[in-house]
Amino acid sequence: MKYTNIFRTLLLSIGVLVPLMNAAPVAAADVTCSILPQSICDAATSQPGKGGDVSNTGVFMLLVWGINILTAGVGLVAVGVLVYAGIMYSSAGGSNEQVSKAKGMITNVVIGLVAYGLMYFALNWLIPGGVIG
Repeated sequence: MKYTNIFRTLLLSIGVLVPLMNAAPVAAADVTCSILPQSICDAATSQPGKGGDVSNTGVFMLLVWGINILTAGVGLVAVGVLVYAGIMYSSAGGSNEQVSKAKGMITNVVIGLVAYGLMYFALNWLIPGGVIG
C-alpha cells in the first residue's frame, strides 16, 4: 500500500513535469496581463539603464505595485480595527475588562502603523531610486 502511493505520486510528477519541460518558451513581448497593470508586463523586457537605473524594469514596478497594495490593505485593516475598538470602548458600560481590551487594541494598531511606516521608509532608503517617487 505504501509503495503504491509513492509510485502514484512519482507517475503524477512525471506526467506534470515532462510536458512543462518540453514547452516552448513564450516571448515576453507577447504577454498580456490579466491581473497586473499592462505597464508592468511591458516593462518585463526592459533592461536597467546606465548608472544602474532600475526604475523602469518590471521587477521594480512590480515591487512598487505590491507595496502600494500592501499599504492600502494595512490602512483599511487599521481603520477597521480602530472603528471596532472605538465601538467596543464606547459600549463598554461599566466593564473594565472590555475597556482595557479596547485600549489594548488601539495601542496595538498604533504600534503596527508605526512599525509599517518605519518599514516603508526603510524600503524607500534601501531600494535604488526609492519607492515614494
